[in-house]
Amino acid sequence: MPQQYETHHAYNDTLLYTQFFNLEQLPFSLTPDPQFFFTHAAAQDALNKLFFATRSGEGFTKVIGEVGTGKTLLCRTFLHALGDQYLTAYIPNPYLEPMTLLLAIADELGIEYAERPNQHTVLKSIVHFLIDTYASSNRVVVLCLDEAHAMPLPTLEALRLLSNMETPKRKLMQLVLFGQPELDARLDQSAIRQLKQRISFSANLAPLTATECEDYIQHRLNIAGYRGPRLFSHVALRTLYTGSGGIPRLLNMLAHKSLIAAYAEGARRVSDKHVTLAIEDTDTLPAHNLKQLRKARFRRIFSTFSAVTVIATGAALLHSLA
Repeated sequence: MPQQYETHHAYNDTLLYTQFFNLEQLPFSLTPDPQFFFTHAAAQDALNKLFFATRSGEGFTKVIGEVGTGKTLLCRTFLHALGDQYLTAYIPNPYLEPMTLLLAIADELGIEYAERPNQHTVLKSIVHFLIDTYASSNRVVVLCLDEAHAMPLPTLEALRLLSNMETPKRKLMQLVLFGQPELDARLDQSAIRQLKQRISFSANLAPLTATECEDYIQHRLNIAGYRGPRLFSHVALRTLYTGSGGIPRLLNMLAHKSLIAAYAEGARRVSDKHVTLAIEDTDTLPAHNLKQLRKARFRRIFSTFSAVTVIATGAALLHSLA
């Protein structure tokens, strides 16, 4: 065991585990850093749709994903990859009344407005800005709104009004809504049916598959600077997948804690035991994941027992024939 752990708790010494495993940085941080973006099938499909919708001048695009599936990371990666021909804006928390959202958009774009603004004057300022920006530099604005499922209905309607600004060939502002599945339920309400009709492309961020989970772990380790032999055993990876349900945020949490558990033991490889300790230390895992984990463990135990029984039976048969 590393001597440092005689006086310091493992969960406070993440810097030491990066040194122990020859990592340049933490591989499983919960911060949505585009450097760590992993292009699994669902994420690549969503990115393709976002780029196509943006370049073709469509008004609204929607990305749906459960909690922890990487919507914010996808959003930041998309904005980071857009070229200079686009002016981008990002609203992380659009749970705002229409007037407050318009002010937030104006602030994000650096638009000046009257000292005592009202909704009409702010909307007018934004519209003039969109027209002037396109006329002077041929640039359009791409506005991304995270957590869009939390937006009040009147605020969603205000967004629709913003999307009305267009030239004969394209929209002057393109809007991307990132939200949980509840966003679809909101858009199904008749009060904003006009907005739903304007959504040209939709993407769904599904959880990772078991194979993608293994590739995801290795990808993040590589980005973090790891160049050694396989760090997580095959059984550990299966347990990580089952415990996380393929949800990247939960996967990051469990992998991070598993590395700490391995470091605390002085182990150079993460085993199923270390992942189990991480799962036991995590209260936020869905009950369904824990149920699946228990089933998987039972299957492994049963398989091992069956194999031992077959070997023992075969040995006894050979002995009786001798």
